[in-house]
Amino acid sequence: MIHYEYPLSERIRTLLRLEDLFDRFDAYAVLPTPHAHHAALQTLFEMAEVAARADLKSDLLQELDRQKNVLVALRGNPHVQDTTLEQVLAAIETAHRGLYQLPGKVGQHLRDDDWLMAIKQRAAIPGGMCEFDLPSYHYWLHLDADERARQLQFWLAPFSSIRAGVDIVLGLLRDSGQPELQHVDNGSYQRMLESRNPLLIRVTLVDSLPCVPEISANKYMLNIRFVHAGASQARTCAEQPIDFDLTFCTL
Repeated sequence: MIHYEYPLSERIRTLLRLEDLFDRFDAYAVLPTPHAHHAALQTLFEMAEVAARADLKSDLLQELDRQKNVLVALRGNPHVQDTTLEQVLAAIETAHRGLYQLPGKVGQHLRDDDWLMAIKQRAAIPGGMCEFDLPSYHYWLHLDADERARQLQFWLAPFSSIRAGVDIVLGLLRDSGQPELQHVDNGSYQRMLESRNPLLIRVTLVDSLPCVPEISANKYMLNIRFVHAGASQARTCAEQPIDFDLTFCTL
């Protein structure tokens, strides 16, 4: 199955971008090759740009506070498993404390490093990171793989509180919805949202179906058009029936 997610707020869009960057960094950093570590470092630069949004930290703190209050009210509820509830509350408390203690702007430790900023500046130029442009970076790429990995994790560490907050909020958001099986015959789906006010819409398709959903939505209406994947011109998948799961997620 392939999940396609469509955020309906800028805040959730930012969290999804950060989640993707954290996952991408992990995939690159675990590999021992210089090219993989080069990609990991570029991902760190992207991460710092996205996380530098002025209200990201306060948004996460407010949302964690709100979710904590909601979950605390569930203590003693016979339909809620106490052990799982306490684990989630402990994770929220840890993430909240880490975010609250995070000094300054997120990613500022990278901006304060002149060597890293010289690399970032050259990275914006196509092909601008050759050995004759950045000999010291060329030397770094020839360090032992374990030493490069250690430094990458050192540069990542100040993002750990942001990452914990992002994981908790997105996890709770995704868990809030229940998939509903839907069916279309002409490749198009339309639905009034009424009073749902979702923050995230998820469409789940079998991976053998060569179609992808083009999603557009506002607070009143949801439109999904299934188009052929990889086609030079987006053509609607109108020649076959499509079954998919639709999930509305909110906090």
